[in-house]
Amino acid sequence: MSLKSYLNSAILRQILVSWMAMMAMLMPSTNAKCAFEAIFNFGDSNSDTGGFYSAFPAQPLPNGMTYFKKPTGRPTDGRLYIDFLAQALGLPFLSPYLQPIESDYRHGANFATSGSTVLLPNTSVFVSRTSPFSLAIQLNQMKQFKSRVDELNLTGRNNLPPPDIFGKALYTIYIGQNDFTSNLAAIGISGVEQFLPQVVSQIASTIKELYRLGGRTFLVLNLAPISCYPMFLVELPHNSSDIDAFGCMTSYNNAVNEYNIMLKETLQQTRKDLSKANVIYVDTHTVLLDLVQYPTSHGLQHGTRACCGHGGGAYNFSPLIFCGYSTEINGRTITATACKDPQNYVSWDGIHTTEAANILLTNAILNCSYFDPPFPIHQFCDIQPIG
Repeated sequence: MSLKSYLNSAILRQILVSWMAMMAMLMPSTNAKCAFEAIFNFGDSNSDTGGFYSAFPAQPLPNGMTYFKKPTGRPTDGRLYIDFLAQALGLPFLSPYLQPIESDYRHGANFATSGSTVLLPNTSVFVSRTSPFSLAIQLNQMKQFKSRVDELNLTGRNNLPPPDIFGKALYTIYIGQNDFTSNLAAIGISGVEQFLPQVVSQIASTIKELYRLGGRTFLVLNLAPISCYPMFLVELPHNSSDIDAFGCMTSYNNAVNEYNIMLKETLQQTRKDLSKANVIYVDTHTVLLDLVQYPTSHGLQHGTRACCGHGGGAYNFSPLIFCGYSTEINGRTITATACKDPQNYVSWDGIHTTEAANILLTNAILNCSYFDPPFPIHQFCDIQPIG
């Protein structure tokens, strides 16, 4: 090769290298390293990315107004904690298992549906809005999903993951709120407490079943401070002496704490039974309670008032009409509308948290201060910024 040809080829190589470096800086990173290549989620509306409304399509605006600009089946103004968790691990949003169109399961699936309970429901969705997809049903769906993935063995094609994904996934469980609250007004705290041991036992047995499917790392979120939620402050019987300095109901929160202690102790035993698994209790309750009690400390303004609702006052919630819906009251059509600044609220619709609260919740989880036992998730993944 002549000197001229060599110089020309060297120059071309240098131009190519410079161009590739420039493109690498311009393109966002999509291959953040993480030991968890998928998330399989089980739960209720707190982590439902559209499962319930795939089965029963009927969600109005203003749900989704902040991020998606349209309803997506998420019962909030934007994204949920499970969306931000996926983002932090460098994974796409989870597709609902029940969503037949545009689903991509290469990085996991979401079996959660709004209204789901741990125990089998004894009522219809058309009567009480309790989902038919209880935790046992979600587990069966997961088993069917794995069976089909193993059978087809498409190694990532056709929107399905490779068969070895189940041992490389993070399993998240956030459910139990509907078991606690669905009959609370009718049977009281003492009535609910009688079947709560069955609830935590079912969660533990579900973890063991998922372990048999290959699962090794489980994040189990505890029960939120429902005694501070506008819906329950309006609907649950109580008197003024039961309200603490932060506007929450003391007796109901004590009952929630008892359930969370029971769940924590049950998971400790489950951890002993599954010595090769990471079974992590996540103290969601403490994080959300702090947001409600001290909203301004976290850049928010309203702890116990709903953004989307009707009635104004301290709670802006009416049991006669839910967020986005209209009804006729005394000859007038009334609509439950949203505030203009959901970023300043903890509560979206009286029972679910806003995107702003969900970001704060997820950041707290990723901080690892609310794990029992300690679990250094940063050693497993290059945690990506969320928001």
